[in-house]
Amino acid sequence: MNLDEFVTSYAPNETQNTFELESSKLLDVSVDGSVMARAGSMVGYTGEISFEQKSAGGLKGMLKQKATGEGAVMMKATGTGHLYLADQGKEVQLLELDADDEISVNGNDVLAFEDSVSWDIKMMSSIAGATSGGLFNVYLSGPGYIAITTHGKPLVVPTPVSTDPSATVAWSSNVSPSSKRDLNLKSFIGRSSGESYQLQFANEGGFVIIQPYEEVHPEQ
Repeated sequence: MNLDEFVTSYAPNETQNTFELESSKLLDVSVDGSVMARAGSMVGYTGEISFEQKSAGGLKGMLKQKATGEGAVMMKATGTGHLYLADQGKEVQLLELDADDEISVNGNDVLAFEDSVSWDIKMMSSIAGATSGGLFNVYLSGPGYIAITTHGKPLVVPTPVSTDPSATVAWSSNVSPSSKRDLNLKSFIGRSSGESYQLQFANEGGFVIIQPYEEVHPEQ
């Protein structure tokens, strides 16, 4: 195609939505006020938008940094304009949370969420033995839109289920995992390092989001 066709074909979509996918890997956030996003995920913006790192002091701040990986923290984008976000070519998944919805997401897989969404960092002490790096999860509760990232197309599996920690992205708040170490599965689950931990979601009535990829976390 010629230059004019290229510019027209790949111009941003004009919609009234706050969160809009420009492609499967690029999120367009229409900012009119403030929005939370993963630090380092901004690839461009228009208008007047300012950015502020958000991390509480003391232990809570340390946990937030741990959860978002590589020493990163969440950032608060404030102003008016369009904010374009991406994370290492991962697929962006948009979810709308109602007021009574809550989901737990691996800190490495949170991309953005509306300012109306409440968030907290919780240490997953029950799986401290697993080498997933997912010891800290971000708990998001509605109402509002959130954007999470996955390597490839995700699969949502009903509980009970056991999963590879490195492929586990998120789960519903009504279930909580425990860890199980199975040496018999050492050669069949996980990377060549001999990963033998599994996450076990024993309770019924929930779901777990997994991806077709074993993510290496910074602390591994």
